[in-house]
Amino acid sequence: MEYTNVRLIHIEWEGPYSLQSLTDLMNEEMDYGIYQVYGRHPVYGSDVLLYIGKADLQTIGKRISQEGWWNTNDSGRLLIYAGRLAGVQTPEEIDWSIEIDLAEKLLICVHKPAYNSKNLFNIPDEALQNVHILNWGSHRDLLPEVSGLRWTSKLYPLETEVYSLG
Repeated sequence: MEYTNVRLIHIEWEGPYSLQSLTDLMNEEMDYGIYQVYGRHPVYGSDVLLYIGKADLQTIGKRISQEGWWNTNDSGRLLIYAGRLAGVQTPEEIDWSIEIDLAEKLLICVHKPAYNSKNLFNIPDEALQNVHILNWGSHRDLLPEVSGLRWTSKLYPLETEVYSLG
C-alpha cells in the first residue's frame, strides 16, 4: 500500500498554564493552535486529560476564557497546555486553519478526552487518513506521534500477506 500526499503536522507544546495565566496565551501573532486541559474528573480521577480544543480565529487564551472552566469544582488546579503549529515556514492562513482543524479532530479521536463529545467516533476517513502529527515539547499525555493511517479504516481489512522465509 502506498502512503502518499502525507500532511505532516508538527505541534510544539508548552505549559502548563493556569486559568489565571491565560493572558500569557493572547499574543495575536502566535497564540493559535490546539490546547489540552487537565484536571479532576469524577470517574477518571485527578490530573487527567479532560479536553482538547482548538483556537483558530482567536487566541488560545481568549478561546479558553469563553469555555466556562471557572465553573468546575476544581478550577484552581486545572492545567492547560498550548500547542502551536511548527515548521520551516508559516503557511497561508487557510492552510493554517485546515491543519489546526485536522490536528484537533485526530487528537480527539485518538485520545478520547473525557469532556470532548464531538469528533470521537464519526471522523471521515478520507479527511484524516493521510494526516501525520508529531508532538514536540510538553505534549503531556498525548502520544508523541499520531498517524491518521493507523486510526482510520484505510488499512482495514489489511490486504497484505504475511512474509515467510523459504
